[in-house]
Amino acid sequence: MLITRTIKNSKWESNYGQRAITMKHFLVITIGWFLSPLGYAQVQNVNFPRDTSYTIHSAYQKYVKDYPQIKIANPDIDGQINIQRNLVYKSTDNRVLRLDVFTSQLREENTRPTVLLIHGGGWISGNKSLLHPLAKEIADHGFAAIAIEYRLSLEAQYPAAVQDIKTAIKWIKDHAHDFNIDSERIAILGTSAGGQLAALVGTTAKDHHFEDPSDTSNATTEVQAIVDIDGILAFIHPDSKEGVVAGKWLGGDQKEVRGKWIEASALTHVDELTPPMLFIGSSYPRFLAGREEAIEVLDHHGIQHKTYTFDDAPHSFWLFHPWFEPTVEQVIHFLDMQLK
Repeated sequence: MLITRTIKNSKWESNYGQRAITMKHFLVITIGWFLSPLGYAQVQNVNFPRDTSYTIHSAYQKYVKDYPQIKIANPDIDGQINIQRNLVYKSTDNRVLRLDVFTSQLREENTRPTVLLIHGGGWISGNKSLLHPLAKEIADHGFAAIAIEYRLSLEAQYPAAVQDIKTAIKWIKDHAHDFNIDSERIAILGTSAGGQLAALVGTTAKDHHFEDPSDTSNATTEVQAIVDIDGILAFIHPDSKEGVVAGKWLGGDQKEVRGKWIEASALTHVDELTPPMLFIGSSYPRFLAGREEAIEVLDHHGIQHKTYTFDDAPHSFWLFHPWFEPTVEQVIHFLDMQLK
């Protein structure tokens, strides 16, 4: 496959991080064919704006001043994990969306339970590689871990990201045989904005309004468990501080498009059909907005849930030691109970 890449710098005004940032606008032109275990797919032209402000290194620089002991998490288990990168799961009008599949080389099972991982970045930044360390650990414990990319707010506003993630779930179920996946044992996990998306997708499996009308798959978007890591459940809430960045994704502030702010809140959809949920939180209440109300609904319907909160941790704690290991421990324990 021959790839020619031209990079242009452009200035985008971003409120993520409350600063103006310089981001790279990539134009990727691909010639040839992409060969995967599932056959081949033509890689389309890419021409869309990207905000690259949220990376593991930018988060490290932000937090190391207050937490000098932190280290970037990078588990040393690469030789034990099979990684199939950049498999195409969806085509949009101007590009394709890709995912990475992580499976263990050391565990031979008939079918694997699966975890779909959704990265964060304020619905405007971030990429699937942010969750590769967590994906490796999850795969090492006998799951298939699948990290996906989805359209962010500079490219497409709500509900495009929700539709993308639901398409990814359908893709996983349609290709379950190729990865020895059990299509009836799937969890969705997200961090920060990805946690909000994971909770929303996981609580709206019966609502076809959130699915891409261009999807041809007959698979459902039901999942058997939700893991929300520091992702809000209610945009309009006393603890929520979501403003301009959320507005960029939702298409306006909470006065202009109040209905979308309510509709995009997982709390609106939590009911008797909601699968078991794990909440892992930092020490910032703004990222837990709606959690207690969601737990009340879960308790009312007798749905299993668990909460783990770090007393003193920055928002992106899952990217760093010393919080990475206990995060993995909580996730694996919960997934073992729900999916194995």
